[in-house]
Amino acid sequence: MSHLNEISENLQKGKAKVVVELVQAELDAGTSAKSILEQGLLAGMGIIGDKFRNNEVYVPDVLVAARAMNAGAALLKPYLAEAGVKASGKVVLGTVKGDLHDIGKNLVKMMMEGKGLEVIDLGVDVTADMFVTAAKENKAQIIACSALLTTTMEQMKNVVIEAKNSGLRDDVTIMIGGAPITETYCKSIGADIYTSDAASAADAALEVCLKVNG
Repeated sequence: MSHLNEISENLQKGKAKVVVELVQAELDAGTSAKSILEQGLLAGMGIIGDKFRNNEVYVPDVLVAARAMNAGAALLKPYLAEAGVKASGKVVLGTVKGDLHDIGKNLVKMMMEGKGLEVIDLGVDVTADMFVTAAKENKAQIIACSALLTTTMEQMKNVVIEAKNSGLRDDVTIMIGGAPITETYCKSIGADIYTSDAASAADAALEVCLKVNG
């Protein structure tokens, strides 16, 4: 009998050691790595994302769940590669130039990875040129910019301009988010998507990547 549901449940509780043991047991039983990833790990992280959006769980709960997911995913990686299973899409993520805040960015990364996306995390204090170069090099479908300060949010406009100047604008979706950001601001700088929280950002990113790659 499959224990995929148990993987999901233990992931939600942040029990990384149990998740790894169950993932290994499933592999030994001949369950495909893709099934374990989708029906066990990603299913569990999806539930955490929904609960986080509804204020049923909080940041520490997301952190421990993501740690459990990453532990299980690390075990699956070689099997997924062998089976030719690829991420649903690629996102270049970072906090804009002049801004050193990373809690929101890290949450977005976890939620996006929880949707099966590959996230290239550039860290904090990221220039427009760094975003665009990384998107080109990694053939990413999305550039996601975070800012917590009103003084640094203007840098997001530079990312849009840099993407245009480099000829990449038509090939990439630019997402923005952070405490001072609004839908109105997103439209005013020519970015594509604004979301108010990490779980919504992950949903929006997955939708974009499925459209592009579908």
